[in-house]
Amino acid sequence: MSDKQATNAYWRANLKIIYICIAIWALVSYGFAIIFRPLISGIAVGGTDLGFWFAQQGAILVFIVLIFTYAWRMNKLDREHGVEE
Repeated sequence: MSDKQATNAYWRANLKIIYICIAIWALVSYGFAIIFRPLISGIAVGGTDLGFWFAQQGAILVFIVLIFTYAWRMNKLDREHGVEE
């Protein structure tokens, strides 16, 4: 594999990880907290409905998990492509 092909493969994998993280973030913060809130409002979490919980705390917690997951996955990807620090 040439250097340019290796670089393109690395960035393709990197963008795939980014797109997955953005999709999860959008689903949780916009989907569950705003769009699908009427559908999940009957589920109680911590004394309030699940949609409100996602809007107030759930989206933040998922975002923090996404940050650590992205960092872990990028370190693994860097090792696979030989560009680790």
